[in-house]
Amino acid sequence: MSTYYWVSRTAVMSLAHAIWRPTILGKDNVPKTGGVLLASNHLSFIDSFAIPVAAPRKVSFLAKAEYFSGTGIRGRFVRGFMEAGDAIPVDRDSSRGAQDSLDLALEVLRAGKAFGIYPEGTRSRDGRLYRGRTGVAFLSLTANVPVVPVGLIGTDKVQPVGTRGLKMADVTVAFGSPIQPSSYAGLPAGRARRQLTDDVMDAIAALTGQERADTYNERPATETPDD
Repeated sequence: MSTYYWVSRTAVMSLAHAIWRPTILGKDNVPKTGGVLLASNHLSFIDSFAIPVAAPRKVSFLAKAEYFSGTGIRGRFVRGFMEAGDAIPVDRDSSRGAQDSLDLALEVLRAGKAFGIYPEGTRSRDGRLYRGRTGVAFLSLTANVPVVPVGLIGTDKVQPVGTRGLKMADVTVAFGSPIQPSSYAGLPAGRARRQLTDDVMDAIAALTGQERADTYNERPATETPDD
């Protein structure tokens, strides 16, 4: 495991605790070993920092390729943290981007590691919790690993959509009870994926108290650098 990762993680954790004093709940729900998916709501760019900082083990995330080519102090810090944390660069505009992402995630899970995923696909810009895409269930069922729902509260106040600066706000990271893929054995594949995904989103909603949206969340036509 990268020394740089742990130095970066410790620095970010110390800063986060000193400034925002986040509330972290349910860490014991995250298995200490073996492949596991951490499936979270998505409110802010800093979510991919908040979860690895709060989790009791190293968590890999997909990250858009632009995060690995940033310049300046901020760009170098983001790139360094992403690389040290085993973030996986993805070209979201590629025709094979979605499948490539799933293939890379499966490699991580089959290696017995923790992988973070946002079933909504992209950040919620209005604070509602959108319908989950079934990639999370595909990964869980294919790799035979549990899903730990994660509820983030307040990260959208730390970095509101469309801004780059950080603000003071109360932040909570809550880890829910694992959802086991074995619970969906015997169901037709498509139904199993949809039901597992819906159960994950219900668990996230219970952790966050967010208003639900009955539609999928779509990427905005004009993205900010942190979308």
